[in-house]
Order: sequence, then structure tokens, then C-alpha cells
Amino acid sequence: MADAAGDLPRIEIYSTLTRKKTPLETVQPGHVGMYLCGPTVYKPSHIGHMVGPVIFDTVKRHLAYSGWKVTWVVNVTDVDDKIIAESAARGTTMAKLAEEMTADYLENLATLGVTGIDVMPKATEHIGTIIAFIEGLIAKGMAYASDGDVYFDVTRDPDYGKLTNRSVEQTQGEGGSTAERKRSAADFALWKQAKPGEPAWDSPWGPGRPGWHIECSAMSKAILGPHFDIHGGGLDLVFPHHENEIAQSESLHDCPMATYWMHNGLMQAAGAAGKVGGRPRGGEGSADDAAAQAATKISKSTGAEPFKNLLARHRPEAIRVLLLSTHYRSPIHFGEEPLGESGRAMEAFERLFARSERITATDFYGLPCRDRRAGDAAVAAAGDEVTALRAKFLAAMDDDFNTAIAMATLFDLVRVVNKFIDQHGLETKKPAAELAALGAMLLVMRELTGVLGLFLQRPRQAAGADEGLVAQLMDLVIEIRANARKAKDFGTADLVRNKLTAAGIVLEDRPDGTGWSRK
Repeated sequence: MADAAGDLPRIEIYSTLTRKKTPLETVQPGHVGMYLCGPTVYKPSHIGHMVGPVIFDTVKRHLAYSGWKVTWVVNVTDVDDKIIAESAARGTTMAKLAEEMTADYLENLATLGVTGIDVMPKATEHIGTIIAFIEGLIAKGMAYASDGDVYFDVTRDPDYGKLTNRSVEQTQGEGGSTAERKRSAADFALWKQAKPGEPAWDSPWGPGRPGWHIECSAMSKAILGPHFDIHGGGLDLVFPHHENEIAQSESLHDCPMATYWMHNGLMQAAGAAGKVGGRPRGGEGSADDAAAQAATKISKSTGAEPFKNLLARHRPEAIRVLLLSTHYRSPIHFGEEPLGESGRAMEAFERLFARSERITATDFYGLPCRDRRAGDAAVAAAGDEVTALRAKFLAAMDDDFNTAIAMATLFDLVRVVNKFIDQHGLETKKPAAELAALGAMLLVMRELTGVLGLFLQRPRQAAGADEGLVAQLMDLVIEIRANARKAKDFGTADLVRNKLTAAGIVLEDRPDGTGWSRK
């Protein structure tokens, strides 16, 4: 492996395989190949399906911003026992159900700003590749056919269990319903014989379909090669899925499958674990946490609601902020309270954006977003305090993509910019030098929020809301309150404010007048 030529920054990544952080060194200089295990598409996606894509979309954004060319692959498992069972229950075909659920998944990703996926292969599109992969394992004596099935022989792989640090005996169950066909109870299926009426493909072992684990090994190899840089997924996939991927791929290719195995903590149903914008949440996390986290993870089997139901109550931007407010290797505590806190925390940014637009007559969302990392000299006009915060943000992202510290730093940046506006009275005065400095500060804000995929476009208004009428009514209410204050009728003025607060409207008294925003 080699580092890319040039002046790429040092980025360290924790790998579950080595259990330590090491500098990013890529198989191809200047290029990162990244694979993330995607969904099995048999029911509408839920919040748990969104965690990995948001995290790895942010990983790609930071790598690309830092100078690497990134190819990001997310697979879709569109043939599986669960899909077959669900399609039968609905009275439709496996292909139609998978297509419908894949469309739902993609729509939800787009809503959350996950735009960086380069290739999204489907298992059914790679059947020939999968069969050839299995044939290669059989030829090397690593797999065997048995009554129409094909199994990987774990006893032939001396490294089996290295990802989870378990022996074959520790991973061995009772072999499941096909135990009598296996040489060892720990052997896992590469190809499954089709039952009557099930979808099937012809193979050298008879009609059937691929096992789950072989799909990712075959597709990642076909797109990224036998050895690529980053393999991602949730902690619940460490065993057996990723352990089995390593066994298959490295047994066939005689080289590492992936250099870095990145596992994100799982979404857990819990109360608020800390205030968004306060001290960052997160810790080291490890594969050893997988069992404990999986016990309380949010999934279809534990009744997680469809993601679109969640979007009916919470803005997508608030959901992304919540997911990034914890270090990716730590569990994310999810619930109505932390989501509400995340939404309220976003208002600090939006109030600043509205304030800066009044002062500079420039829309924050229309500012250019620096998509390539530059040295501190490029942002010196923003002042020492902002430059130091930018350096802290970048150091956090370079240290295993610590979005928890990065998010906390952005809140510090909001406070610094607001303090600068107050100190120089920019709401009422327009000194050229200070306005230029404010503009430089906002460009840094635009740059760093862009790395996290936040505030890239103006938030969408609620469906069906007549914003023009609401604005006119609020202007009238604010005028009534202002007249009451002039007449020293403070009881009426306080009543107006209190009633608006109860309705979710926040008033902000400024030197140039009173503004308002929704909670």
C-alpha cells in the first residue's frame, strides 16, 4: 500500500480487525475504495437503515474534501429468505417487492442528503459473478457441494475468526436446519438449493440462489477489486457476516479483503444522552460491544416504524444532526426527546444565517462552498479565533472522523460569530472591514458545515403551509406588541410573547426590530 502523492493530510482510521488507529494508506495512491453493506429490501426502511449511509456519506465528504478520489459502493440484497416470505405474504413477486422497497430506501437517503454513493449493485445482477466466485473456492478446496447446496469449510481456513477474535469452536452453533449436509456445524452456505416455487438460477449444483455472505464478497471484488481500502457496516454485522466475508475473499484471493474495517455503533431506543451542541457524546467503541448493542438496537424485528413516518414529525436536517452528534463507533441514543433537542439546536444556526443575511444582504445558502481543503492562510481573514476553531474541526475529522467533536466545534463557531456581530454593532452599523471579516467567517461556516453535509440548501417548508400568510400575520402580531410596549402596556406585550412561545414561536428583539422563528 502507498500514500497518495502530494500533500494529502494525515487521516487516522480505527479498524476493528487490528483494534487500533493507523494512518490512511491506500491500495491505489490518491484513491479510496469504500464498501458499505446495504439493506435487505423486504420492508420499508427505518431509522436504523439510515445510520450507516449518513456516517459513510460524511466519511466520503471529508476524504474528498481532503484530496482523495473516493469510490463508494453500497449493495442491495434483493434475493433473500425474508424477501421471498414477504412477497408471498403480499401476493406479489420477489422482484416487484424488492424494487418497491429499494425505491423507498433511495428516496429516504436523498431526503437525508446522502448523495455520495457511486455504485449500488444488486445481488440479482451479479449471479454469474457469484457462481464463478464459488467455483473458485471449490477448486481451492475451501468449499464443497452437498445435495444442491454449497458450503464454505471453516476448518480449512486457519484465520477464521480473526475479526471477532473467536475460535471455530466459539463460533459453532448446532448447524441449523441443514446441519446434516455440513461437514462442520460452523460451515456456512455459499449457495442454497431452491425449494419448489421459489426464485432460482441455474448453477453447476442445480437451481438455487446465493447465500447472504457471498454476495458482498463477489460484488465488492467485481467493483473495487480483491483488496480495497475501507469496508463499513454496523457492529451487528461483525459476526457472522463480515467474518464470513473475510474468510471467503481472502481464501480465494490470498490477499487482505479490506485494509480498514469500520463499524458504526447501533441506533438504540433510549432517552436523551446529552445536549446537542454541548459536550460531544461518544467514545472508542469496539467489536466487543456488538452483542450488547445488538440486544437493544432498533430494527424491523423490534418494531421500528417506517422512516417516512418519522419524517412526518421531524425535519431531515435535524435527524442528520442527531446522527452526527455522536462518534460513529458509539451507540446513538434515539428517541423523540433527542430528536427534538437536535431540531432546537439547529435553530441556533438558522438564526445566525437569518441575522447575517439582514446584515450582509447575502443568502448563506447561496455562498460558495469550498470543496477542497486549504491551509489556514486561505481563511486568515476570518480572524484567529475562527481559524483556530476550523483547525480543531479538521483535527477531529482527521482523527477517525470524530463528528461529535466536529459538531460541538460548529456550535462554538456560531457563538463566536454572534459575539463578533454584537461587539461591532453590525445590526446597525456597516463598517467595511468588519463586514469583510464577517463574510470570511461565514465562508468558513459554509465550508465546515458542507463537510458534514449540513445546510447545503435552504430547509424545505412544511407541506401545504402558506408561508406568505403566516409572515403577514406575524408582522401584525409583532406590530401590536410593539405598540403595546410604546404605550407601556407591558402586560399585553408579555401576553403576546408568552402565547407565541406556547405556540412554538420565538421572538427575538434586535436593535433593528423584532424577528421571529419557529421552535
